[in-house]
Order: sequence, then C-alpha cells, then structure tokens
Amino acid sequence: MALRDQVKDEETQASIAADCAQLMDQQVAAKTGISGLALKTAYKALKGIGPGYIPRALKSLVPQALDALDPMWTAGVQAGNPVEHLSQNSAETADVLLGVTDNKLSVAKNKIVIATYKKVRKSVKGDVEAAVPGLAEILGNYAHN
Repeated sequence: MALRDQVKDEETQASIAADCAQLMDQQVAAKTGISGLALKTAYKALKGIGPGYIPRALKSLVPQALDALDPMWTAGVQAGNPVEHLSQNSAETADVLLGVTDNKLSVAKNKIVIATYKKVRKSVKGDVEAAVPGLAEILGNYAHN
C-alpha cells in the first residue's frame, strides 16, 4: 500500500504537519553561528506571516511529499524497516523533500515566502538531512504497513 494511502485522511495529514512543525522548531532552535542566525531570521519571517502559518504550509506539502517519498518508503518496507531506510538514505530523502518544496515554491504567490526560501535554499540541504530521522519517525508513527 502506498505511503499516501496509509495516511490519506486530512486529520492524519494535519497531525503529521503539526509534528513536522515542532520538528522544524527544534531544528531551527538548535542552530548556532552565523548560518544559524540567518536561518533563525528567515524562519522568524515565515512565522511572522501569521499564526499557524508553518503547520498550514507543511500540511499543503504533505500529500506531494508522501507521493514523492513513496518509492523510498516502499524500498524500506521491502528491506524490513522504512523508518531506518529513510534515515540511512538521508541525503536522497532530503533531495526528494527539497524537490517537493522547490516545485511548490515555483507557483507560490507570497513574496515574503519566495524571498525567504531563495535566501536559504542553497544552504538548507544539510539541515533537511539532519531532520530526516525525525521525519522518518513521524511518518512511522502514522503509517501502517
């Protein structure tokens, strides 16, 4: 069964988005140095768009992300542990997720979101890779293989 089919109801997808927003909060808060300051500033700008903006934005990405991650998830199921598989392949997982975000931003209309994303896009792959184990755990909590 496809990953998206396992978590197809909107309530579950909203829960995934909320959990991912908490993961992002933790990841951003842990950043240090000049690059951390830049990321924190960009993240604060996005959060300033409005209350609940980050979880709502993530919820809009969940269906596409689930579809994009499905081949990797399926390979992980076949290998015996999809959560571990995503984590062990964090660079590829990050590329898949960033591709989803890139596609979404290509049609975005909010100038703050577009400008903020463009400022951090080149430097965030490592951050996304670092978040993959947390994301994999979140998906594992909701997917039923």
